[in-house]
Amino acid sequence: MRMQPVPTTTQHGATLLNSKETRFNLWAPDARIVALQLEGGETIPMQVDDKGWYSLRAACGAGTRYSFLIDNELVVPDPASRAQDGDVHSASLVVDPNSYTWRNTDWHGRPWHETVLYELHVGAYGGYRGIESSLGDLAELGITAIELMPLAEFPGACNWGYDGVLPYAPDASYGSPDALKQLIDTAHGHGLMVFLDVVYNHFGPDGNYLGRYAKHFFREDQQTPWGGAIDFRRQEVRDFFIDNALMWLMEYRFDGLRLDAVHAITDRSFLPELSKRVRAAVEPGRHVHLVLENEHNQASLLQQDYVAQWNDDGHNILHVLMTGECQGYYADYCQDTTQKLVRFLGEGFIYQGQQNRRGESRGESTKGLPPTAFVLFLQNHDQIGNRAFGERLISLAKPDTLRAAMALLLLSPMIPMLFMGEEWGSRKPFFFFTDHHGELADAVREGRRNEFAEFSEFADPKIRQRIPDPNAASTFEASCPDTTSKDEPRHGEWLALHRQLLSIRHNEIVPRLPGSSFLGASALGEAAALACWKLGDGSVLRLELNLGDHEVCIGQEPEAKLLFASSAVQQERRHNRLPARTALVYLEDTNVR
Repeated sequence: MRMQPVPTTTQHGATLLNSKETRFNLWAPDARIVALQLEGGETIPMQVDDKGWYSLRAACGAGTRYSFLIDNELVVPDPASRAQDGDVHSASLVVDPNSYTWRNTDWHGRPWHETVLYELHVGAYGGYRGIESSLGDLAELGITAIELMPLAEFPGACNWGYDGVLPYAPDASYGSPDALKQLIDTAHGHGLMVFLDVVYNHFGPDGNYLGRYAKHFFREDQQTPWGGAIDFRRQEVRDFFIDNALMWLMEYRFDGLRLDAVHAITDRSFLPELSKRVRAAVEPGRHVHLVLENEHNQASLLQQDYVAQWNDDGHNILHVLMTGECQGYYADYCQDTTQKLVRFLGEGFIYQGQQNRRGESRGESTKGLPPTAFVLFLQNHDQIGNRAFGERLISLAKPDTLRAAMALLLLSPMIPMLFMGEEWGSRKPFFFFTDHHGELADAVREGRRNEFAEFSEFADPKIRQRIPDPNAASTFEASCPDTTSKDEPRHGEWLALHRQLLSIRHNEIVPRLPGSSFLGASALGEAAALACWKLGDGSVLRLELNLGDHEVCIGQEPEAKLLFASSAVQQERRHNRLPARTALVYLEDTNVR
């Protein structure tokens, strides 16, 4: 499979027709007149059709700076800008999608079952160059895919990315579009897939002008945490986001997308349509993967449209068992913890229609889904960064408990994901950070601190003032992992553990994953469970897990190959006891017996 020139995939925005001519399109049904404003102040009126599309062919090429003048009173960037000449309020740039010369032109991706994800923040990791310098080490460790937090142009110089307002433009603070393509190309040369986290459920609060000239992009009758819901009933809106997904996958050659918080997308037909159009566009033989974050646990979306979902249920029950924390959303996992652990290990989701702490029914049955439909993690940007002080799990759990949980994470048939720095036991925090100013900065700062008012330790407003200011430069700087520290002796144990577990995964488990299924799980005692999965070749993967503080009784040792023991347990296991804070993983070849 050889790469072809990137075709035009969107009606929105600026499309380079040749080296000297560009077509500009803007859907602005609520504007009276629209003009294209070029660098130097030249203003050219645009023609409008009966659906509110303003269009113009202009004599300008790649690199041209342009904006749109709305009703002779407001200058705005292109909402489908492919790059910005500065920040979200600056002029947009005409981009040549074929300007980058790809080196790894025969790359076709990797099958989903081979995926080991590594989530990172581009800015905190040192930008595109910083990531590139670490790709070889990540591949050697056993990572097969990096996942970038959102890149869409956001206000300021540092941001988690979920405040993006120009979804087609990689943030200028990270580098040019071609620099991003070079990162992806280099990753492919190391055998690494690259995933992108995309946000199709809202726009950020600063720099979104759509409501001025395209009010029907939003619907006020349905609200989300970020305001009026995006109105996916309109084809122009659907195309805006679906064409964006196609741009990342076809032009930038990303290997997959993680769709953020799709429970906030109110139109149930949008997600299947996006998946269908992606499948139709991707070249035969190329592996492209679509993954969801979805609080509603809509297992039906995983039957054919999407390959997997982030398993918050799995993370939450493991976090409760490892740390004892029960406030906030962890309250949904603090009752019947062992049975919830069993359901997670034996079925994937815990909530499959059961009521949560608010009395709301949540989730759908996971019957028929393979274990690979669930992305499992012990940490991610949310679970660290949404803590008041950004503590990592290594500072919250006992080391042997963490080792046992790591065995589950990296050796179960579910798809594992690590967060940057986790592999070497980094203790640096990861805070929530933004770069807002003025009244918005004040609102974000106070809103962030008030989020923790329901936690007993932050009930006093004076104590909440200790929570780092998201807009302070020091908050971002403190969140940057010290990649040089991973070579220090104190981190060697954690690196060695991850390398050992990932080697076992790739050698013993990954080749058997296609066709795997849940066989069920049962309780062994408090915070302890036995889980089994049938692998595609008929063998059985067996996990004996005890996250509690007391040993539990267990049956006779199976006639199977011991793949990993998180602690030295030979004597105890022979006496049918599983020590506290221990995991044992076996592979049983049923065809031999």
